[in-house]
Amino acid sequence: MSEEDKYWMEHLTELRRRLIWVLITFVLTLVIGFLFAKPMIDFLKTDLLDGTLGRTMELNIFSPGEALSIFMQFAFVVAFTITLPVALFQLWRFVQPGLTSSEQKATLTYIPFAVVLFLIGLFFGYYWIFPFLLQFMSKLTTTLGATETYGMYEFFRFMFRIVLPIAFLFELPVLIMFLTRIRLLRPDLLRKGRRYAYLGMVILAALVTPPDLISNILVSIPLIFLYEVSILLSTRVYHKMIREEAAREASWQEQE
Repeated sequence: MSEEDKYWMEHLTELRRRLIWVLITFVLTLVIGFLFAKPMIDFLKTDLLDGTLGRTMELNIFSPGEALSIFMQFAFVVAFTITLPVALFQLWRFVQPGLTSSEQKATLTYIPFAVVLFLIGLFFGYYWIFPFLLQFMSKLTTTLGATETYGMYEFFRFMFRIVLPIAFLFELPVLIMFLTRIRLLRPDLLRKGRRYAYLGMVILAALVTPPDLISNILVSIPLIFLYEVSILLSTRVYHKMIREEAAREASWQEQE
């Protein structure tokens, strides 16, 4: 076996080991999420139906397997949320040998930042976007003179299809900071591509929300704001990298 083959085999073995740890964490937290799904379901039923709509409404089950599917939906969200920092840490450990000492410290701080942004995205989607859409859809149903009869599985599925993509999109600043740190992005490129990025944000908002203009605008505005914040953070990271490189060069020159 050549040296190059050994190099790649070592990297693949390391990657597999990291993925196994992530998978173990996900499975364990999936079980925990399943066990705690019932109180979360009870809370959301009260908070969304009685609190947001202001009236009591029954959620129905239309097939024997839907109850299990509902529990698994909540278990998956819990498992993913808890596994996220573990997965990010394992990713950092995998790329750590290729980073300088300052880059290792800087990128490690992105992990709690990414988790916080993900949670903010969840709360933003749940407490702002989804209640608005729920009230909007309910009013449309009333306008049609129809009776609202929701299936529990479809109701929570609709909620997660709104909330989770928004939480993922809130990871944009961390992604841009990381790509800047590993020299795949520069702030000037982000500024030049601002118009295309705005268009992309609007398209993303349209994909993760129901096909109406109001919900699209509600999601597009914070995404555009996050992009502008990402430019500022990328600029800060880039300038810090320049200063670090200049300091290293000055140190080398003094040693010579």
